[in-house]
Amino acid sequence: MDADLAEGFSSRGFAVLEDAVDASTCEMLRASCERVFAESQQSALARSSRGHVYAARNVITAVPVVKSLWRQEPLLGFLRHFLGDEFGLVRVLFFDKPPDRTWALPWHKDTAIAVKNNSIESPSFSRPTLKAGVPHLVACDSVLARMLTLRLHLDEVTDDNGPLKVIPRSHVSSSSEGDGAGAAVTIYASVGGVLAMRPLISHSSGSSVPGTTRHRRILHLEFSADRRLPDGVEWHEFVSLAD
Repeated sequence: MDADLAEGFSSRGFAVLEDAVDASTCEMLRASCERVFAESQQSALARSSRGHVYAARNVITAVPVVKSLWRQEPLLGFLRHFLGDEFGLVRVLFFDKPPDRTWALPWHKDTAIAVKNNSIESPSFSRPTLKAGVPHLVACDSVLARMLTLRLHLDEVTDDNGPLKVIPRSHVSSSSEGDGAGAAVTIYASVGGVLAMRPLISHSSGSSVPGTTRHRRILHLEFSADRRLPDGVEWHEFVSLAD
């Protein structure tokens, strides 16, 4: 593990792993997602006017290849360094900004997790919801601090296709503003670049530039250091190295 990369991630809450996944693998993943989504009529898929899927949940089940995507360097070493050897993949989402259906997100933090049963009462969890048929709960800071997200870019990301912005050092708690929105960092990436970030980091994204032909396809993989959650709450999925 590069010492500067590790220190940067620990202090700022995010880091970019350039060329972490080769272009041929990214092409295979794009094709796999397109094929599966084209064949599926799930309500979990959000489609544009031209049929492009711009959001999909439950991707672990729909596109099983994502279960092994992270079992390679430098991703595996990065995950082990920050989460230990018992970590697991707990959720995968797919996002796109197709040219005909751009969108934007305001500043927010990722606090909801997918669970098997969201009716269990616990001081560590709140606000039960159902997303695409899967129970979710908002987790407390101590649970979220033991998580890490990898966002794999399947397309080059420029100013044209609505890049993500993050606020350094806003990941330390659910109420932290970090360095403030004025210090936000725009995340540019080549195909195969991976943004590693803590769920509690504040992030947002703008719309694509009108007239662009660029997609912005992302596989968003969430990991936890712990198989067990407080008070008997269970992950909806937990794919470990041993699985």
